Amino acid sequence: MDSITDALNLSVTQLTFENFSYAQFFEIIKPLALFILGIVVYAVFVFKFYRYLARKDFVRLDLRSYSESLSGKLERFFQIFFSLIESIIITPIMIFLWFGVLVALLILLSKQPASSILLSSAALVAAVRITCYYHESLSQDLAKMVPFALLGVFLVDASVFSVQQALTVARQIPAMGVILLYYLVFVAALEIVLRIVHLVVIFMFPSLAMDEEEDKKR
Repeated sequence: MDSITDALNLSVTQLTFENFSYAQFFEIIKPLALFILGIVVYAVFVFKFYRYLARKDFVRLDLRSYSESLSGKLERFFQIFFSLIESIIITPIMIFLWFGVLVALLILLSKQPASSILLSSAALVAAVRITCYYHESLSQDLAKMVPFALLGVFLVDASVFSVQQALTVARQIPAMGVILLYYLVFVAALEIVLRIVHLVVIFMFPSLAMDEEEDKKR
């Protein structure tokens, strides 16, 4: 702080090579560098976060390759079968994971009570999963909205971050275990229903699957 105060008292016109202090320079730059690093790490994390959350296929395992030796409707049937395996086993796990991440972000950077945080997180995750079946670009915009909005709030007013308040809210969540479980089960069930409907439509109209593949290539 003394170096910052000294730097403020020293005008630009008075700054010369003789009175330039490397120690003062690094002391002043250190918090800036840490702030930049924090923003970059958070932005990269959110970038990965929303891209996975907003993807129609959370984990793009090549389970469908097992059906390559088949053809026609039988091939599409096994493709749907393997896709359902991905949806029922893998996708709910990913939903639980990203739901937890979103809850953690809201606890750290939001002043909402625990009940509102759980409700908001579940609603956002469900909305993102629904919209990804309409268009992945829309779901990506929706998924990144809250994390980047929280970053904007933090940059404008860093006082919103309070370790004590975050711990207080976090301690309230175990008491809401039943509500949390219901939310997670509902979102996971919604995902499975959406996937089944999507696969049935693709099975009945194979041309739609080709259109989706074309969209992914663009």
